[in-house]
Amino acid sequence: MFRESRKYMELDKALDLIADVPDFPEPGVLFRDLSPLFADAGGFKAVTHALADTVDPDADLLAGVEARGFLLAAAVGYSRGLGVVLIRKPGKLPRVAGRVEYTLEYGTATVELPEGIVEAGQRVAVLDDVLATGGTVAATCKLLEDAKAQVTGVSVVMELGALGGRSVLEGRRVEALRVC
Repeated sequence: MFRESRKYMELDKALDLIADVPDFPEPGVLFRDLSPLFADAGGFKAVTHALADTVDPDADLLAGVEARGFLLAAAVGYSRGLGVVLIRKPGKLPRVAGRVEYTLEYGTATVELPEGIVEAGQRVAVLDDVLATGGTVAATCKLLEDAKAQVTGVSVVMELGALGGRSVLEGRRVEALRVC
């Protein structure tokens, strides 16, 4: 039997649904799993509304970072009446406008911007699940700015303060629903 979903949940209780997974994807890394939050209708709704409140009112478009950022940006975009551009991992796009490689706390990665989606001058807010070292979000901002868009801010569900990601984004407006 499915448990009854709450229609509304307090933000703190919603954020408490995030699970800590030690030693994933490799030993020494503490992964923050938002799957339980996404699966709880009341929790997901609370986080969606809270994130929507952090987005610059003048934003024209949201950028969701693969993969959990897609879910968040889509939900916030729907609630705010904004479109979403999907920032992808390599090999997922038929046409690529730009590509940036960056460093993670446990290796390197690359993100790509789809061609023909972001217009010069558009104001774009970046959404992702977790701000750790800041590499993914900084690379996303660079992709957007290389396309001549203006990044209006960065909104995340959780910031891992000890990893210093905010310092990589110095000078940018960064909003986190929870800082750990």
